[in-house]
Amino acid sequence: MERFLLTARERAQVDEVVDEVQASWTSWDPLQFADQAGAAAHGLPLRLRRFLTGVRTSETDVAVVSGLPVDPALAPTPAGWDLAAKTGAGRREELVLLLVGSVLGEPFGWVNQQDGRLVHDVVPAPGMEESLTSASSAAQLTLHTEDVFHPFRCDYVTLFCLRNPDEVGTTITRVDALDLPEDLRDLLSESRFRFYPDDSHTGEILNVIDGVEGLARRRSTVGPVVFGPAEHPYLRFDRDFMTADQDDARTSQAIEATHELLCDAVERVVLRPGDAVFIDNYRIVHGREPFHARYDGNDRWLKRLNLIRDVRRIYAGNGARSRIIT
Repeated sequence: MERFLLTARERAQVDEVVDEVQASWTSWDPLQFADQAGAAAHGLPLRLRRFLTGVRTSETDVAVVSGLPVDPALAPTPAGWDLAAKTGAGRREELVLLLVGSVLGEPFGWVNQQDGRLVHDVVPAPGMEESLTSASSAAQLTLHTEDVFHPFRCDYVTLFCLRNPDEVGTTITRVDALDLPEDLRDLLSESRFRFYPDDSHTGEILNVIDGVEGLARRRSTVGPVVFGPAEHPYLRFDRDFMTADQDDARTSQAIEATHELLCDAVERVVLRPGDAVFIDNYRIVHGREPFHARYDGNDRWLKRLNLIRDVRRIYAGNGARSRIIT
């Protein structure tokens, strides 16, 4: 894991860039700013920009930047992303994430996630404690590839910590940490796995009783689990939202065997205020530990941003120059 710590002077420099951007916007619009973020990011500390450029070119699987500015008068943690959207809570930190993230990739979002917002609030929400979404708390989020079903899934998942008093861990497993038996790897390399949208895309909560039948009602894509360069493989996996394409026992067993291997190699990253983690969505699966949400304004609060290396892939897929995938 690559780590970078800003000095006090560098943190002040980030604050200066944020101040300049905020002063130039009478009405803040993250989606419009995304086209300008790359140019504005040239004002960030050179050492930070060099670090993130190195993360990209070397395909570092996970990197953490610490010491980013968080408002000492940060608002209480909202009880749901919709409340954060209405109040504009954490707007300054949202801008910090857009600036820093744009050094690594192009920001984008989804029309059916958090009302098409570009930067998401990851906070627990009442009634969603056991859901398989980022609004959950009591349920463990199992290791998964972000948006596993979609060809335009992000290259990097970025999480910026504003508050995490209970030191809830983000869980990760690297594809390089897996010792895949040859026969399993060969099977995982075949296009015999079907991937489905998760609940955050559908707006419905999958009933575990429905199981595969519930997933089958959703649109899906078919492909391999392991792909790319043999010496530097890529991975996509989400046991909760994938099935064997032909519903054959051997492929189903491969899913379970891979899940066990991923869980056996899991690592834990605890983010603290001012930490941003950049997770390579092609080389890492990630999840989250369960925790007890109190809804007292002090719960865990992250800002999340999806980054893609080439935003024109999204433009071509949308048939329009939009960073929000429809």
